[in-house]
Amino acid sequence: MRNKYRMLQIKNVAPLLYCVLLLSCSNAVKLAMAVPETFKQQASMLHVSGARGNKMSFDNFSTTKIKRGVHVSYPGWNRGFFLENIFLNQVGIQKNEIVRKEKAKFRFTLSDGKNSTEVFADEKEVTKKLEYKLIKGTGLLSDFQQVQQYQYIFSAVISADTSGGGKNWELLMTNIYDRKKENDKSLFTILKPDDNGLATNGKDTIFIKTISVKKTEMSNGKTGQLPFKLLGGYELSTKDGVIAVIDMIDRNIWFYNELDAAEKLNVSAIATAIFARKVHDVKW
Repeated sequence: MRNKYRMLQIKNVAPLLYCVLLLSCSNAVKLAMAVPETFKQQASMLHVSGARGNKMSFDNFSTTKIKRGVHVSYPGWNRGFFLENIFLNQVGIQKNEIVRKEKAKFRFTLSDGKNSTEVFADEKEVTKKLEYKLIKGTGLLSDFQQVQQYQYIFSAVISADTSGGGKNWELLMTNIYDRKKENDKSLFTILKPDDNGLATNGKDTIFIKTISVKKTEMSNGKTGQLPFKLLGGYELSTKDGVIAVIDMIDRNIWFYNELDAAEKLNVSAIATAIFARKVHDVKW
């Protein structure tokens, strides 16, 4: 499945500075993800205790302690541009390519009190940037980095009890961006966290779509809008419609009321796998 990774173009640095200011004042500003009212009326919400930690629980569901493999992060290395820098250095500029890689693995068992399923997950992320530095410059504007390529892949196997006729599910979520292929001419950009994907057992398919958030709520009750979108959660759907919503901000899962026990266990496995990620860890 190929997911075309899009960019949000920023015409000046003001929105980026606004984002920094907003996050530094997170105790006064609350991000809010809107769940459609029509779905709310047909769904039930469960809060996930320990979400993004090493053990989760909600209602009668609980995970074992999450066993994590080695979380490897390569902080980046440079590839110089010798010929170009001969000329750029004369005007006080140095050009480099920075490549950063990160990967992690984890596994856990999820139980609803009667049945259980195992989750084996793998995350990989690669970012390539061009860096321009003022050789004698200091301060905030002494260097500039521009993303050239970005790739994020999250995969998981959800192992069911096949003795009862159940089938294993495979989960795949991706983000892929290539500045050259996209013919992106923008100078300032923010990568949108559109890690969409799907889960399938070879017969049935659940589509996973990101839900962006722009609304903010101040401590005095007033609402506002961000100048760009941030990740709020995920919508899970089949060909028949939405079956669940994962709220990454308040750490909740909304389940469609008509799901049977097996379907609810499978949705819960997908949701807890998403919450357990560390490479793509949303810290709201």
